[in-house]
Amino acid sequence: MVVNCNAAARIVLPLLALNVVWQGAPDDLHFIGNVRHLTGLLLIASTTWLAVKAISGFADGVLAQNPSDIADNLQARRVLTQTRVLARTAATVVLVAGGAMMLMTFPGARQVGASLLASAGVIGIVAGLAAKPVFSNLIAGLQIALAQPIRIDDVLVVEGEWGRVEEITGTFVVIKIWDERRLILPLTYFIEKPFQNWTRHSSQLLGAVFIYADYGMPLAPLREEVERIVKSSSEWDGRFFNLRVTDATERTMQVRVLCTAATSGLAFDLRCNVREGLIDFMQREYPQFLPKMRIESEGMQEQRMPQPAQHA
Repeated sequence: MVVNCNAAARIVLPLLALNVVWQGAPDDLHFIGNVRHLTGLLLIASTTWLAVKAISGFADGVLAQNPSDIADNLQARRVLTQTRVLARTAATVVLVAGGAMMLMTFPGARQVGASLLASAGVIGIVAGLAAKPVFSNLIAGLQIALAQPIRIDDVLVVEGEWGRVEEITGTFVVIKIWDERRLILPLTYFIEKPFQNWTRHSSQLLGAVFIYADYGMPLAPLREEVERIVKSSSEWDGRFFNLRVTDATERTMQVRVLCTAATSGLAFDLRCNVREGLIDFMQREYPQFLPKMRIESEGMQEQRMPQPAQHA
C-alpha cells in the first residue's frame, strides 16, 4: 500500500504545503483567487488519486497474502472475490466524491456538486433514468462480495452454458465458456435469476452416465466392467461408484452409472471414459444386446397382407 501510494504522495504533499502558503498570502495580490482555486482543484484531484492508489495497494496486499494458484483454493477464491469487488466499489465512491468536491469549488456548480454527493453518482445527474441499472449493479456487487453466491474461478452453468467465473467487475461478470467463448452477464443476473454453482462449497462432483441396453443384457458383467473401468481411471477420486437400472421402456432398459471425481473437469473426463468403456465392452462381448428395433420378417408381412380378389 505504501509503495502504491508513493507517486501520488509526492504530488499531494507539495500541493498541500503550497495551498497553505496561498491561504496565508494577502488577498490583494494579483490573481491570488485564481491561483488558490487552481491549487485547490489540483489538491482535490491528487488526494482522490492517492485514495484510489491506497485502496488498490491494500487490495493487492490482501491478494498477495492469499494466493489462489493452489490446489485447495476455496478460501483464497472467497477472499479474492470480496477484495476485488469491494475495492472497485470503494474506488468508484472515492472518484465520485472527488469529482463532486471539485464541482463544489465553482460557485455556479455548487448545487450540482451537492446533488452529486447526495445521489452518489454523476450518471444520476446526467441521466436520471440511466442511474437505476448503475445503482442496481452497485448494490448487487456489494451483495455478491458479502454473500458470495459466486466467486472467481467458480464453475457455473448459466443460460445453458458451462464455464468458469473469469472476472467480476463493478457492473458485469465474465464467464469463460469451456470452448474459450466469453459470456458477459450483469451483476444483477446473479441476484435475481437461478443458476448452477458446481463449486459453491467444494469442487467434488458426482457424475452420471446413462447407457441403454436390451432386456437380455446381464447386469453382473456390466457391474464388473464398470468397476474395472472406474478403478483404472486416474480421474476417479476413490469415493464412490455404482451401477443401477433406473428406467425401463417397452424396448430397452436404462442403466445408470454414478462415479465421483475431485473437480468438474475430471468428472467430465471420467464420465467419458466410463461411457466409451461400456459401449466398447458391449460391442465386443454382448453385441446381440445392444438396443435395436424389432421388425417382422418379409414372409410374415406377406402372410398378413390382404390377398387380391379372384376374377371370374
